[in-house]
Amino acid sequence: MPLMDEATQNQVRELLAAVKSPVSLHLFTQEFECGYCAETRQIAEEVAELSELVTVQVHDFVADKALAESLNIDKIPAIAMMGENDTDYGIRFYGIPSGYEFTSLLEGIMLVGGNEPQLSDTTLDFLKNLESPLHLQVFVTPTCPYCPGAVVMAHLLAYASDKVTADMVEVTEFPHLGQKYNVMGVPRTVINDNTYIEGAAPEAMLLEKLKVAVKQ
Repeated sequence: MPLMDEATQNQVRELLAAVKSPVSLHLFTQEFECGYCAETRQIAEEVAELSELVTVQVHDFVADKALAESLNIDKIPAIAMMGENDTDYGIRFYGIPSGYEFTSLLEGIMLVGGNEPQLSDTTLDFLKNLESPLHLQVFVTPTCPYCPGAVVMAHLLAYASDKVTADMVEVTEFPHLGQKYNVMGVPRTVINDNTYIEGAAPEAMLLEKLKVAVKQ
């Protein structure tokens, strides 16, 4: 049974009309003992059916261990979103991108598919001069209306700089990470394991936190 009704399919099809270049969703899953793997695959495949430029490549987390490790995929379900010629922008989704996070998935596809990231000159200058890596983990739940804003912002940074990687992490599927990073509410963005920011912070506020993380 399709997860999207006809009205939703039409809306998604219209949005994906903005995609200008190929986007590959590399989905890592396994047959057993993986909550929401089947549902995540169904979402990805239903979205791909609505655009000729979006494809899904399914990988077994165990059988394709070498590929998973090369992409730093360490938990499932996971989606590594790639651009044309499998260009890796460091954009990841861990857990099912459902509910409000379905928006984050679509925004990511449109970004990787050729939409220019809307970032300030100040942020772009910071990213241009970035020397050390930054890893952003944005903890979310599907019922959080403010979470997609934080996820999209993190993915914009990753798209704009090869020094930045950005993960959406659906915290209820990975409770051990919620405990590790003291996630008491969402969205909560963890930067390099040492710096934190709560809520869907404005770009300028997030930039200040990135500067703090770089100095740690």
